[in-house]
Amino acid sequence: MIDPLLTPVTRQLLHAPAGWLIRRNINADQVTLGGFFVGLLALPALAWEYYTLALLFILLNRLADGLDGAVARQTRLTDAGGYLDIVLDFMFYNAVVLGFLIADVSQNAIAAGVLMLTFTGTGSTFLAFAGVAAKRGIDNVSYPNKSLHYMGGLTEGFETIVAFIAFCVWPQHFATLAYVFAAACWITAITRLWSGYRTLKMTDKH
Repeated sequence: MIDPLLTPVTRQLLHAPAGWLIRRNINADQVTLGGFFVGLLALPALAWEYYTLALLFILLNRLADGLDGAVARQTRLTDAGGYLDIVLDFMFYNAVVLGFLIADVSQNAIAAGVLMLTFTGTGSTFLAFAGVAAKRGIDNVSYPNKSLHYMGGLTEGFETIVAFIAFCVWPQHFATLAYVFAAACWITAITRLWSGYRTLKMTDKH
């Protein structure tokens, strides 16, 4: 929801670190892949209930998620890189939830399943519209530098990070927190579905 407000700030902060990586011949795709594999380490850490360690891996993954875009903007933005980034992001999100499920199956399983289903809703509405929008040449006014047509919503990158931090800080309340975040994500999915459908119906008339 507040990603557009934070983007100019994070871009300024990440400009210098991105330049440092570029000078060492590290490209955006390498940052994306490195961040993904570091983020996956959160899964076993969560499963073994090392929540502070898991949070470190999660934050490193999110840092890499910002850095890959910063590196790409200073070198070359590519559709392949954007595709890789968004696919691995959704895989990472579900891996984190799976970690909490394994940590306490009896308490977390249903809430984790609901949240994974919710991520399917937010992800599918986002990606399906992006594909059709690209086909029809619909401008991405709010996020002009994104490789894919990015649809905003109540829960975006910042809100997801906050939720994951809360999960790790209060793991004993994961189920309650997951249901609250899932409800917010469903608002995002429904508004994206309606907005996307309405936009495409309008372009159908032309």
